[in-house]
Amino acid sequence: MAVARTLMAAAARGVRCRVLVDALGSREFLMSRLCSQMRLADVEVVAAFSIGKASLRLDHRNHRKIVVIDGEIGWTGSQNMADAEFRPKRAYGPWVDVMARLTGPVVQDLQSVFAEDWVLETREAISALVTPMPSIEKGGCPMQLYASGPTQDFNVIRQMMIAGIFSAERELIITTPYFVPDESTVTAYCALSRAGVRAVLIVPKRNDSRLVAAASRSFYRDLLEAGVEIYEYREGLLHSKTMTMDGRWGSLETANFDRRSFELNYENGLTIADMAFAQRLRQTQQGYIDRSDRVILSQWIQRPAWRRLQENAARILAPIL
Repeated sequence: MAVARTLMAAAARGVRCRVLVDALGSREFLMSRLCSQMRLADVEVVAAFSIGKASLRLDHRNHRKIVVIDGEIGWTGSQNMADAEFRPKRAYGPWVDVMARLTGPVVQDLQSVFAEDWVLETREAISALVTPMPSIEKGGCPMQLYASGPTQDFNVIRQMMIAGIFSAERELIITTPYFVPDESTVTAYCALSRAGVRAVLIVPKRNDSRLVAAASRSFYRDLLEAGVEIYEYREGLLHSKTMTMDGRWGSLETANFDRRSFELNYENGLTIADMAFAQRLRQTQQGYIDRSDRVILSQWIQRPAWRRLQENAARILAPIL
């Protein structure tokens, strides 16, 4: 509500405000009184991938998180535009996220990704959305924004994650709410650990999807036997999608570690090659570890047979989750 009021106030003072939301994920909002009030206040609210569009597949979703202000300030990360408890799934809250505030030339890259999505839905001229490139600021650092989707030639986000796995020399830490990888990625992660690199995976202890949670846990034994450290976060739904490698670079993603995010969703990610940023992100990850329970192999293999059966059944569905 606070964000909606701020947008309406900005529109009232002459700021053009564009809001693009996924049609399925925001279906209740799009039918709400609040959405109508925003449109009446001249806030442009557009639905991405509406079900009625015959040219689009029903399983394509816009999962990107992008905020651009005056072409000079950008925000991206894992957080959805919802209250902290996320009312439809309050039992799993609070949702724990990470966002980054950006300035400099990378903001234009972020704006370009939004502009492509906006033009697809509205047919507005893209020149009306892209502003001149901001000046390079002193004290900045190298960073790369990238976007992926089923209509693009390369699965950039998956390739970036695989590159991180193969590039790590001392430590690799990944946090994700949904861990349903393909077999090749599991093999790479196990090989990394067997090569002597500390490999850590942090996931929520209580997941809002029982099926996804079961499929995720079906991979635990392979990972644990290879020496991968698995931690289950116990203080809410860990929704952060992060990676740090050797304390040298870190990345924030909108994508979950699953095939749906890699192959069907439209996502974006950000990698920053800066030790100060990587160390700060690493401290955040350590905070997750401190509030997690470690999964121990000797205890894991003693779990009830019905749980193993449930997890193995869920794993069969992993490619479509």
